[in-house]
Amino acid sequence: MTFDDGHNLMNVTIIATRGCSHRASLERQLQNLGVDYDLLFVEENPELVEELDIHHSPNLLVNGEVVCRNLPTAGELIQLLTLD
Repeated sequence: MTFDDGHNLMNVTIIATRGCSHRASLERQLQNLGVDYDLLFVEENPELVEELDIHHSPNLLVNGEVVCRNLPTAGELIQLLTLD
């Protein structure tokens, strides 16, 4: 999904395993910030695992670039999305 932070448009994506215990928390954080996002599961997108060198879950992509390979704090998430 595309998200407009007021400065530019960002394409935000979560890539996670279906069983990731942190995925729901990351989704909630994004929803609380009003950020639209796409959700992709590694089980259904194995090519992304190799292409993006994914070894952990969840992963946060902004404009196709992995910006976080774990569950960020709320403050870290705001910084990653430049919402401050």
